[in-house]
Amino acid sequence: MLAALVLVMLAAGCTGTGTVQGGTGETVTITDGFGRTVTVPSPPESVVSSGSGCLRYLVYLQSQDLTVGVDDIEKKDQTIEGRPYALAYGSQFKNLPLIGEFRGKDDPEKILGIGPAVVFKTGSTGTAYGTSAAEADKLQEKTGIPVVAFPYGSLRNDAEKAEMYTGLRTMGEVLGKQGRAEEVIAYIEATIADLEARTADIPEADQKTVYIGGVSSAGAHGIISTEPAYPPFSWVNTKNVAAGLGTAHADVAKEALVDWDPDYLFIDVGTIQMESDGAIGELKTDPALKGLTATKEGRVYGVLPYNFYSTNYETVLANAYFIGKTLYPDRFEDVDPEEKADEIYTFFIGKPVFDEHKNQYRNLGFAEITL
Repeated sequence: MLAALVLVMLAAGCTGTGTVQGGTGETVTITDGFGRTVTVPSPPESVVSSGSGCLRYLVYLQSQDLTVGVDDIEKKDQTIEGRPYALAYGSQFKNLPLIGEFRGKDDPEKILGIGPAVVFKTGSTGTAYGTSAAEADKLQEKTGIPVVAFPYGSLRNDAEKAEMYTGLRTMGEVLGKQGRAEEVIAYIEATIADLEARTADIPEADQKTVYIGGVSSAGAHGIISTEPAYPPFSWVNTKNVAAGLGTAHADVAKEALVDWDPDYLFIDVGTIQMESDGAIGELKTDPALKGLTATKEGRVYGVLPYNFYSTNYETVLANAYFIGKTLYPDRFEDVDPEEKADEIYTFFIGKPVFDEHKNQYRNLGFAEITL
């Protein structure tokens, strides 16, 4: 078998004559997220997902069982696992063949050896880990396997939300899961609308000032790491003191945080992966930070990290309900944030993993952080 595989590889030269697994013989031609025209088996019987978050979308579309290979992050034993889809299906993915390194560093020979019917490829919008039409074309030429690519998107603004929705719809069209793709999009829209409606009439003078620190971005960070366009803050009509610093991840001056002195501090508890618990340790020991009103008056709360191998959208939405309940309890009196989180996780990934997810972070998420 090995000899036969070597002969196939040599004959192919890894330049476009790959063998495709499964399929009914029928094909469909689609336009992917980069405007590329790709002809794919319809429906494919096997796929691989390349790049930050691509496998997450496959789980959202309830098609994880089609996966026949994974990148190396899915095979690693994480000290702390911050991806709900991996908590739910990690044991299934861990034993699959390797397609390359994480963040889209594909190994065309490994992919060709596995022989999926389709390769999906994405990358984190606005980062060094994004992907492009050229990269998709190159991989397709080397393997002879259809490559369907799209930007990952985000919920930070309308343009990146449109990218996300395009990615889900494109993947759904390939998989024959158009209905599920529309369900996911409708659920996101309805959830955001519910959050906004609960707080829409709060007078500006009564809106709380807030800051989120320790935001994960390609790893754990300290208190100055924030997101100026952190979606949950905008959905519950509160004032992000770091707003105006762009839409992507930002590091702020500690002096600026002291000057802003927000009413509430929220901490991305992914920060505990740093020495001395990162942002939490800083709030305990730094004299300037200890003088913040929120620190002195016990208004510091943990939220679960949403950014772990790109955005975990289910966690972003779940965090928003906890934040809303914390800031405006009368507007969320019918909501138990932990029950709501499991409702959201179950919709997106099929399993209620909130407790397991929270346990990964010493149960600091969705709780007041005692300093």
